[in-house]
Amino acid sequence: MKTLSEIIYGLNPLKLVGDANVVVSGVQSDSRKVEAGFLFVATCGTTVDGHDFISDTLSRGAAAVVCERLPEVLADGVTYVLVEDSNEALGRVASAWFGCPSKSLKLVGVTGTNGKTTIATLLYQMFMRFGHKCGLLSTVCNYVGEAAVPSTHTTPDPISLNSLLARMVEEGCEYAFMEVSSHSVAQRRIAGLEFDGAVFTNITRDHLDYHKTFENYRDTKKRFFDELPKGAFALTNVDDKNGLFMLQNTKAEKQTYSVRTLADFKGKLLEDSFDGMLVEINGKEVWTSFVGRFNASNLLAVTGTAVLLGKELDEVLVALSALKPVSGRFEALRAPSGYSAVVDYAHTPDALQNVIATINEIKCGGNLITVVGCGGNRDKGKRPIMAQEAVKGSEQVIITSDNPRFEDPQDIINDMMAGLDAVQQRKVIAIPDRYQAIKTACALARQGDVVLVAGKGHENYQDVQGVKSHFDDKEVLAEVMR
Repeated sequence: MKTLSEIIYGLNPLKLVGDANVVVSGVQSDSRKVEAGFLFVATCGTTVDGHDFISDTLSRGAAAVVCERLPEVLADGVTYVLVEDSNEALGRVASAWFGCPSKSLKLVGVTGTNGKTTIATLLYQMFMRFGHKCGLLSTVCNYVGEAAVPSTHTTPDPISLNSLLARMVEEGCEYAFMEVSSHSVAQRRIAGLEFDGAVFTNITRDHLDYHKTFENYRDTKKRFFDELPKGAFALTNVDDKNGLFMLQNTKAEKQTYSVRTLADFKGKLLEDSFDGMLVEINGKEVWTSFVGRFNASNLLAVTGTAVLLGKELDEVLVALSALKPVSGRFEALRAPSGYSAVVDYAHTPDALQNVIATINEIKCGGNLITVVGCGGNRDKGKRPIMAQEAVKGSEQVIITSDNPRFEDPQDIINDMMAGLDAVQQRKVIAIPDRYQAIKTACALARQGDVVLVAGKGHENYQDVQGVKSHFDDKEVLAEVMR
C-alpha cells in the first residue's frame, strides 16, 4: 500500500480536493476491476470515456479518483485529483505504484513500422547469451528471464506494463527490451518510463485508421525520441528518409546505422540465400541465419544497440552468428516435391515489397506465388496498395482473408482488387477461405517455385466476428506439404 501523495508525486495536478495522504490499496483504469481503497484513473479512450464510470467506482469503494473533469457532485471521503491529461497521469501513476521499475533496468525501446519485433527479440536473445538476465516486451510474447508471459498488445497498458517491469526487477533482470508502438506513444502508455536507449527502424503507411494522416503517425513516433533523457542514446536508420527527422529534437546521444551510406554502424550484404546471409558490419564479416536486405538492416540495429550498451563489436558478431529468426518473420519451409514456402508477418505495403524483393533476389528461377489479405476494421487505404505490391513482384497472387474481424471478407477482397487494372487482375485468384487459399497456392507450385504466405506470421488465430479461432499459417503449410 502507498499514500496517494506518494503515487501522484510529479503529476502537478491542476486541483486536489480531499486528503492527499489517504492510503491507496491498488490502482486501476478499468472501472470493473476497482476494489475498496483503490485509486481510479478516469482515462479518455477512443470508444469509452472513464469519466462516465466514476460513480460506479465509488460504489465499489474507490478511495481516490484522477480525472480531467470533476464530477458535478463530489462524494464525501473521496479524494479527487484533477489533471490536464489523465492518460499521461495513468502512466506516471502506474510507474510510481510499482516503484518506478524502469529506473532499475537498462530499458531500450524499439519503434518503427517494421522490424520492431525482430530487433527487440534478438537483443533479448543476445544479452541472455551474454549471461545477463533480461526481459522482453513484444508482439509475439513477453519474457521475464526465461519465463514466457502471453502477449495481447505490442505495448501493454501502463498498469500491465509496469507490473511486468516490476516483475523483471524482482527476478533480477538487468536489461529490458521492448517494442514501442505508435498507439502506446499517442495514448501515453509509456509515460513515466525511463529509457536508456531508443531505436528507429523505418516508417511507412500503417495505422492510419487511428492516426488519420501519415504526418500524425510520423510525429507520434518522433515524440518518443523527443522525450528521451540526455543520458540515453537514440539510434536511427538513415536509409529511411525520416530517420534523421526522428533525431531533430532529441536530447539523447545521436547514432546512425545504414546498409546504403556512411553511418556509425555501416553494413553491407555480401551473400544471400534461403539458408542465411553473409553480412559485413563496420568492416567485419559475419554469417547469419537471416535472409534479406531488410534483415541486414535489422541486424545492424541490433549490433549498434549492443555496442552502445557497452559490448565489444567482436563479441556482438559472434553472438549474432548464433541467433535464429523470430517466429513468423521470413520463416522458410521446403516441400518434398521441390518448392519452397515462406511465412512472413508482412502486413504493410513496404514490408510486403521487401519480402517479395528478397525472395526474387535469391530464388533460382521458378515462380513466386503470393497469398495475401488485409485485416478488417483497419486502414482501408492500404488495401489496394497491398494488392498492387503483391502483383508487381509475383507471377501468381491469391487474395484471401487475413483477420476480417467485423467486416465481410469479400468486401475486403473487393477493396484490394479495386487497386488492380484488368491486366493485373489476370494474375489474381480470390479465395476468401484462407485455408483453401494456401492449399491452392501449394497445388499450383512446381519444383523451384516459392509460395509466400504473408500477413499473419506468428499469429495462431483468425479473428472473425469477434471470435478468435485457431489458425496457424505454418501448420497449414506443413499439413498441405505432407
